[in-house]
Amino acid sequence: MTQLLVLGALNLQPMSGYDIQTMLQVNEAERWSGVQVGSIYHALKKLEKDNYIEVYKIENVGHRQKVIYKITDLGKEHLKLLTFNAIQSSQVPYPLSLYAGLSFIENLPNEQAEKALEEQLAMLEKELNIITCGMEVKRQYINEDLSPLINLVSQNMIDIIQHQILFVKEVLTTVK
Repeated sequence: MTQLLVLGALNLQPMSGYDIQTMLQVNEAERWSGVQVGSIYHALKKLEKDNYIEVYKIENVGHRQKVIYKITDLGKEHLKLLTFNAIQSSQVPYPLSLYAGLSFIENLPNEQAEKALEEQLAMLEKELNIITCGMEVKRQYINEDLSPLINLVSQNMIDIIQHQILFVKEVLTTVK
């Protein structure tokens, strides 16, 4: 997944590792992709070793050098493969620990079950707020309109969380 995100970023334009890291942080990649933003430097080294990217130029910034990478033709083909594999192998996300816990919720006193469900509900509402605010930040940083696919993905994430909120509220009503 890290290689996919790095190659995807470099397919947009040549960038430094720091530029890629910043872009992924603004897009909250850790939240929706599971990729640790700090892992991009390892991916850059591997991608360069495999000839998927190359040094485009080196800029002097103060007393430091900033390496700007660009994607190669081989990298563009690898990006296509990674993209296909990511889409094809995507799994249906279930809140497995929630479902497992609900299977045995009768073992808890009602007050404790309600408390756990209320904490789950608060976590989901916080997540919904973060994603909604994240979309506003993206719109501020990206002066032009977001692509229709970015909007679709973000809306799908919002829909899933909203559905989970409704589900947990129903369970909470049933437990009360």
